[in-house]
Amino acid sequence: MPLPAPAAALVAALVAHGGDNVATVLFYGSNLRTGDVEGLLDFYVLVDSLTGWRDSRPLAAATRLLPPSVEYWEVPWQGHTLRAKVAVMGIDQFARSTRFDGIDTTIWARFTQPVMLAHARDPAARQQVRAAVTQAVTTATRWAALLGPAEGTARDYWEALFKATYSAELRVEKASRGVSIVDHAADRYAAMLSPAWASARVPFEEWPDGRLHLLLSPAERARAASAWAWRGRFGKVLNIARLVKAAFTFTGGVDYLLWKLHRHSGVRLELTPWQRRHPILSAPGILWKLKRMGAIR
Repeated sequence: MPLPAPAAALVAALVAHGGDNVATVLFYGSNLRTGDVEGLLDFYVLVDSLTGWRDSRPLAAATRLLPPSVEYWEVPWQGHTLRAKVAVMGIDQFARSTRFDGIDTTIWARFTQPVMLAHARDPAARQQVRAAVTQAVTTATRWAALLGPAEGTARDYWEALFKATYSAELRVEKASRGVSIVDHAADRYAAMLSPAWASARVPFEEWPDGRLHLLLSPAERARAASAWAWRGRFGKVLNIARLVKAAFTFTGGVDYLLWKLHRHSGVRLELTPWQRRHPILSAPGILWKLKRMGAIR
């Protein structure tokens, strides 16, 4: 697929900011799946040096401890304003986060979904991120086998996986979210499962009617259920920790919240310089003002 021109403009701005420190940029999310480039575009920027991205040791330390860090970007383009949510983490962190033995499920689950390599600094960076995304898929399909039915269609396994990963996070999503993700690229998911299982050495048989039959022992499934329960509990704690971190490190977060407010309520709110510098301290007064304006109930 060609990179849409608005997404390319945002990628160019990200690379111009980070320079050679930017190893790769990944374009993903609902906008990529639907082809719609309005609203908020989603990118992951993978860098060699975290301090080289924002020149901030405290932010780099926070990102090293709890990746990624999230930023809101606005870029003028052809008389319009392009908007993006940008997650930043080290390319080494990204590779580790796609491993099967990792506790955090968010990265590998996200990057089993359609993703575009929007920028690669050089062939080595391209190969490194492609290997990590491949590993994300094999990790996901191993969990799909361990958490899914003993036999079923490829769709059955993917839906079981996404149901499990969404329940392991603090997400405001409908129960049918996993189904809708598969619907956007059903043929892709069906085509990926068998070769990914073969790569991950998951024992299975494919029956003449296209259904898949797993050759896993009850003991393997029991161990997996226990391991996943722990990941589910840890995942919610991790999400809370990320929200707390974002309150202090979300670059451009105030502008992002103002844009979301206007998009959903039609209310435009102007903040004072002090409110912008101290969004947490000024939050009670801002919420009271929004209530009086009818933006919240």
